Amino acid sequence: MEIGAQFYTLREQCKTLEDFAESLKRVADIGYRTVQISGVCAYEPRWLRDRLAETGLRCVITHTNQDRIADETRQVIADHDVFGCRYIGVGMMPGGLRNPGDYDDFVRRFVPAGREIAKAGKLLMYHNHNFEFMKAPDGKLYLEKLAEDFAPEELGFTLDTYWVQHGGGDPSAWLDRLAGRVPCVHLKDMACADFTQRMAPVGEGNLNWDRILSHAESAGARYLLVEQDDCGGEDPFDCLRRSYEFLTARGLS
Repeated sequence: MEIGAQFYTLREQCKTLEDFAESLKRVADIGYRTVQISGVCAYEPRWLRDRLAETGLRCVITHTNQDRIADETRQVIADHDVFGCRYIGVGMMPGGLRNPGDYDDFVRRFVPAGREIAKAGKLLMYHNHNFEFMKAPDGKLYLEKLAEDFAPEELGFTLDTYWVQHGGGDPSAWLDRLAGRVPCVHLKDMACADFTQRMAPVGEGNLNWDRILSHAESAGARYLLVEQDDCGGEDPFDCLRRSYEFLTARGLS
């Protein structure tokens, strides 16, 4: 398994191409060699390819605009070919299950996209939050339904450790349940402060990382991507560094 940095952590530092390029350099200087590109300013695929080559980084997964994935699937595939990225990610279900029909609309729109992406040798990836642990009208959890309504070649899962825990699930147990379909995992810790849950650098909260990392490996995870949506006012680069040091101390690289 390889550890990487999820650039959504650095979205405020990547609002221009100049700042995005500098952030890539700073992440490489920490020691990361793989990244996920998400939440940054607009960029051309060739621009990203060249910046990755300059820094020695590899983009292994993105979060890409959902409408583009569904409506411009072939172009999205071609864009990812330019910078050598296999995994095309959906960061969140459109609507967030707040509206009747959100789930059915997602399946209707994205099964065809998932099939087209699979034909190109890539994989559509779904990133969970906590709301996928709500029960659907048929009594199943929405995350269960996604795994059933998409074939493994049509949809993989970027399982997010924090949001699984936040939704009342056990990250290790869900890695087991989705084994073979979790090539990418988001690592962020959960700490308790002032009677509320907050995100924390990996190793600075309460999640059982020895167990999670063991189950991620047995589930076939390839990339462990550090993501901290909210750094609580701390420098996000420093948060990424502390997570990196925690993980490399456990033999990961």
